[in-house]
Amino acid sequence: MISREILPTFPTCPGVYLMKNAAGRIVYVGKAKHLRRRLASYFQPEHRLPPKVRIMMPKVESIDFLCTATEKEALLLEASLIKKHRPKYNIVLRDDKDYVLFCLSRNHPFPALRLTRKVLRDGSVFFGPFTSALGARETKRVIDRLFPLRKCRDTVFANRTRPCLQYHIGRCLGPCCLPVSEEDYRQVVRRVELFLSGKSDELMAGLHAQMMRLSDALDFEGAARLRDSIRALRETVERQAAVLSDGRDLDVIGVHGNENGAGLAIVFVRQGRIIDGQSFWFADTSVETPEDQTRLTDSFVMQYYTPERFIPARIITAFGSQDPALEDALADMRGGKVGLAKARGDQERRLIDIATANAKAQAIRQRRTTTTPAELARALGMEGEVERIECVDASHIQGEGMRVGMVVFVDGREEKSAYRTYSFPELEGTADDYLALASFVARRLKSGPPWPDLLLIDGGKGQLASVERALTENGTVDIPLAAIAKGESRRAGELGDVIFRPGRKNPLAIRPGSPEMLLLQHVRDTAHRYIISRLRRHKRAAQLSSELDKLPGVGPKTARLLWEHFDSALAMTKAGVEELAALPGLGPKKAEALHAALKSLIKTD
Repeated sequence: MISREILPTFPTCPGVYLMKNAAGRIVYVGKAKHLRRRLASYFQPEHRLPPKVRIMMPKVESIDFLCTATEKEALLLEASLIKKHRPKYNIVLRDDKDYVLFCLSRNHPFPALRLTRKVLRDGSVFFGPFTSALGARETKRVIDRLFPLRKCRDTVFANRTRPCLQYHIGRCLGPCCLPVSEEDYRQVVRRVELFLSGKSDELMAGLHAQMMRLSDALDFEGAARLRDSIRALRETVERQAAVLSDGRDLDVIGVHGNENGAGLAIVFVRQGRIIDGQSFWFADTSVETPEDQTRLTDSFVMQYYTPERFIPARIITAFGSQDPALEDALADMRGGKVGLAKARGDQERRLIDIATANAKAQAIRQRRTTTTPAELARALGMEGEVERIECVDASHIQGEGMRVGMVVFVDGREEKSAYRTYSFPELEGTADDYLALASFVARRLKSGPPWPDLLLIDGGKGQLASVERALTENGTVDIPLAAIAKGESRRAGELGDVIFRPGRKNPLAIRPGSPEMLLLQHVRDTAHRYIISRLRRHKRAAQLSSELDKLPGVGPKTARLLWEHFDSALAMTKAGVEELAALPGLGPKKAEALHAALKSLIKTD
């Protein structure tokens, strides 16, 4: 354990500090306006320290630091280091993917609507975010059907010589080739903006007024089209109750804790209406006091928002923020002023209640289904904690394409960037899972740390013994092992999955349906799905590659052109007619024939 005597060695500048354990692993990252003074707070009498710090400090063996010029720079660096190292005792936002947004480009005379996960400061208008990509795509299909915006990419738009199928079925005005006025097109863009902004009443009124003008001008065909659009919009638009009378954009953050950690929910309010939300869980995080809640929300905000993510002008929480540098950092990312403040007024306080209710629901759900690293270790008869789990599964298709897939979970959550697939061409035709697992061990040891706290094998005692023997033969790294196998029956009341450990003849007595068993089953199922998906992808790519040259109209020149433009044969089959037509030397007619031929590969696969 580190002692107070090292304090004089730390500078007095702003910066970040990195606390490391005996293995050199970063367990906590913090920032400070005055490094020495901040670090001194960790060496107070034990009864004055927060519970989490009392648990952490005995494990800290060294402290590194990085000075910065300002407190805001320290804040940004802290967020970057937390995302990179994911320290155990930090509040780590693991589900930090960017959500789906609708984007309307303003730098093109005929804008197209597209889905994106990045906010670009190029003058485009963004709507969202939406946590469900499936729901966003379904909404886009509705918009494509109701509003005749162009659907093609800018490169295809610039090279078209005649209108595409979308024009002929009435879903595009055809500005790529036809004399469509920019004013008429802007009216359609305006309607899409009203639709995505939730201003359905204004949109309906405008369409109805235009329908009446066309009817008075005896353009009954145009009026009928607008009548059908109005009817379809009434059936499609989901009527959401306005929660802010002034129609502002807000993000609302609520927190609720229990004995196992804290739930946090963020609610997205756009144009005064709730459009979506997302919940998060932070295990072993205490939020008993307003200061605890503020510390959690400040850390969440700094990790959650990035320059590529939509940031509203106001973000509200139950108690505001303790960090004045946080608003400055958010303003730099947004390119405009951002207020991070306590809720004010009845309307905002009701929104906090909604967000807090969602956070409470998340906390209750997690309390019923999660296990801690220490509890998992005890269930497996191991000392310490099981934080990092690597799970492997060997698979093949009738002896061909032998592969071992490895998935990684840290603190119960997927670490997808660490997933790996190992192929073994030398084992083709053997169908030998034991030999494949032994070969995997040699490859895994060669790749080096970080080492898992548990290597879980999808299989029984035979697969476990094979991996254990290979570890003994290939190195001196002590990696705890376990195997998860199907029991004699899966019928209710009878034995299901069982867990084996080295040195034991019988399986461990882990209760079916317990949080520990559920986690191990989830990890195993993830590994199985992962390797099966990789096998199917490999098989399909091999078949498509061999069949590509057999397609009618695909000679050496066309094949070379396709391989230069696409990464794989599978990517070729997913390309649209417009994308193929944009390739040099492929006109619309040949592109349509090639598109049909490529699609036939999928149908015959």
